[in-house]
Amino acid sequence: MPPHSEPSIPPPGAPAGAGGPRTSRRSVRVGAVGAAVIAALAGAAAAAPASAVAERPAGYAAEPVRYVALGDSFSSGPGIPAQTDTTCGRSSSNYPSLVAEAIGAASFRDVTCAGADTRHMASPQESVPPQLDALRPDTTLVTLGIGGNDLGLAEVITRCVILAGLAPYGSPCKHSYTLLGTDEIGARINATAPKIDAVLDEIHARSPQATVLLVGYPVLFPDDGTACRETVDLAVGDFPWIRDKEKHLNTMLAQQADLNGTTYVDSYAPSVGHDVCTPVGVRWIEPADSAEGAGFHPNAAGHRSTADAVLGSLKN
Repeated sequence: MPPHSEPSIPPPGAPAGAGGPRTSRRSVRVGAVGAAVIAALAGAAAAAPASAVAERPAGYAAEPVRYVALGDSFSSGPGIPAQTDTTCGRSSSNYPSLVAEAIGAASFRDVTCAGADTRHMASPQESVPPQLDALRPDTTLVTLGIGGNDLGLAEVITRCVILAGLAPYGSPCKHSYTLLGTDEIGARINATAPKIDAVLDEIHARSPQATVLLVGYPVLFPDDGTACRETVDLAVGDFPWIRDKEKHLNTMLAQQADLNGTTYVDSYAPSVGHDVCTPVGVRWIEPADSAEGAGFHPNAAGHRSTADAVLGSLKN
């Protein structure tokens, strides 16, 4: 969706407690939701492997889990059957839905939406209401997957495909984004960091009892830097460059999570070996729009992996 010009998210209110806002948030959040979520997960842990996330656990939490999912297309699941919201490209098989089912959530609101960036957390995304409006004071679990659209990730890949024709065995896209010694994508990542911070602050302010999980991005291109021009029309040297930019993005997200007393969920490491260059049945990222999902986005298997990672973070 086209960008908007809404103002950035304002910071929440004054910190609570002498320990500072992030320290106090961390202790309140763990105490409020830990028993509820972990109890639900523990009932299923011995009976089913981690990959069976769609199966309800054998036991249910003593306290209800009220779950809200926020994020962009990597969370909503565009193109994955069955689509429940075509405006936002939201699937009933996305990782938030799998997590909600696995923990037996008492309530579940999935407002993830394709094209969303950090501005759309507090401001409308065309006809779609601000995602943060789904939060309530009694929300106990929040997942957030955001940041890629702030970098213009789709625009970057499109540009790289176009430039590949100029130097198919070089790094034309990397060179175009690093002219005169600058690192344009790195600068965008650094500029996105305070926006992530503001979103996390606002989540904690609106839902102070919630466990908040910031979900990173899964592997797109081979982690070893190899190319697959027969599958994706990028220049050979741009495959490892895009890989490095994605790792930079995930590192920034992990740092912001740590600064905000939030749990970072690593979806990259478990997905290595299932990138866009691997064969059908192995890959978790689709190289083009297909019946399995949108191009350059996780398919159903990819969402199952991310759900496993989320559930693993909750159990820990």
